[in-house]
Amino acid sequence: MCAASIFGAMTNNNDRIVNAYSDGSAIGNPGPGGYGTVLKFGDNVKEFSQGFVHTTNNRMELLGAITALEALKDRQRVVLTTDSQYVINGIEKGWAKRWQANGWMRNKKERALNPDLWERLLQAVERHDVRFEWIRGHTGHPENERCDELANSAARGRNQVVDKGFLDFERASTRAGG
Repeated sequence: MCAASIFGAMTNNNDRIVNAYSDGSAIGNPGPGGYGTVLKFGDNVKEFSQGFVHTTNNRMELLGAITALEALKDRQRVVLTTDSQYVINGIEKGWAKRWQANGWMRNKKERALNPDLWERLLQAVERHDVRFEWIRGHTGHPENERCDELANSAARGRNQVVDKGFLDFERASTRAGG
């Protein structure tokens, strides 16, 4: 959905910026996890969250950012604020594109973690004009605190789903002896 359709009867105006906020959480890391996302367009706000039975904090950080960007159908100008340096550095320092170009390898011996989610994030970033902003977590930033609440509530909630990407990774690591 474009910001206009996500937030009701607005015109799609790419001069306006969608402010997106995301956070991820895992209890035990790995363990139960969740993400929280808040989208703001003008005075309108939408929230998204989902819990997972078994996952990692970094996967939830990535999924929070992905959810924010994938919720916007048409190309939008987006400022995505997160407390995850992993997410920001992966995009802005070119790590994810480099891993992708190298067959999802960090170097000749180490596989990149979370290639399924990095692939989705790279695609979502390409569809929009995105600027990432880092915020220190747990410092009272209202939207970051709300995302943290959503993520932790989802991680402890009853409607958790399976993180298939993490499950596949764990199975592959077990078969490889790692």
